[in-house]
Amino acid sequence: MHTSLPDFDMPNEEQVHLAAESFRLLSDPTRIKILWALLQGESSVACLAELADAAPTAVSQHLAKLRLAGLVKGRREGTFVYYSAADEHVRRLLTEGLFHADHIDRDDQPSPAGRHVS
Repeated sequence: MHTSLPDFDMPNEEQVHLAAESFRLLSDPTRIKILWALLQGESSVACLAELADAAPTAVSQHLAKLRLAGLVKGRREGTFVYYSAADEHVRRLLTEGLFHADHIDRDDQPSPAGRHVS
């Protein structure tokens, strides 16, 4: 059916797995705040902790996971590490996610209690 379409193309298993892992890591509000701050420029753990309203140890743990997933990178300067978003793809991914959140039709969304909001 779909395979008869001339431009139909499914992602391979590795692409799907890596994309799912990135989305999983972005499912945490603190990580979104950290990434958004890093999209504004390079930052230290202490500064990110203040911006994300989180403990520095928690921010360090979040950064370690984001770094392993290739979403952030670090630059060492003496005893400090300064973090930044890994690339322009991260900016587009986060910007689209936040843009989508701004355009969700909340009149058709279930409330946290399972009732529809109207």
